Amino acid sequence: MVRCTCIVCRTIARYLTSTIQVLTIEIPGRGNYDLRHLVLDVNGTIAYDGEVIAGVTSRLTELTRQVEVHLITADTRGRQAAIDAQLRLQAVRISPKNERFQKAAFVERLGSSYVCAIGNGANDADMLRVARLSIAVIGGEGLAVETLSTADVVVSHINAALDLLLFPMRLVATLRR
Repeated sequence: MVRCTCIVCRTIARYLTSTIQVLTIEIPGRGNYDLRHLVLDVNGTIAYDGEVIAGVTSRLTELTRQVEVHLITADTRGRQAAIDAQLRLQAVRISPKNERFQKAAFVERLGSSYVCAIGNGANDADMLRVARLSIAVIGGEGLAVETLSTADVVVSHINAALDLLLFPMRLVATLRR
């Protein structure tokens, strides 16, 4: 039997053999969100000009205790190795062509109903569309209108987005019906 060794398949295989962590958030009028994965766009979302935004490292360290954290990037700035080292994570690197399709496909392979996705660019729109919970960030690079229209929640800073997961009652207050 031949096994695929691409980064996406390796990441999913690692997930299937690891202990499943679940962050369950009950939102009145929407039901339970059983989140196992957090998928983060890198450039423009958790990093600005190739540098991790202040406050992100400590928040992601805390979130790794609750969900599996995945970074996904085409490494536009060429700084992903340094970002990976700083965050103690290994990003899924995708081709700079058809990024939006690759990001959405990654979320679907993880099981989109168990994913929270966070992004800001037009190439993040499909990823946010298929995820169970989607958060758009208006950062220094702005927020693509298409991505804005696919998000469940829009925040003004990545730390606010991560805090919604660290302090779920904030998310409940925003999304309850």
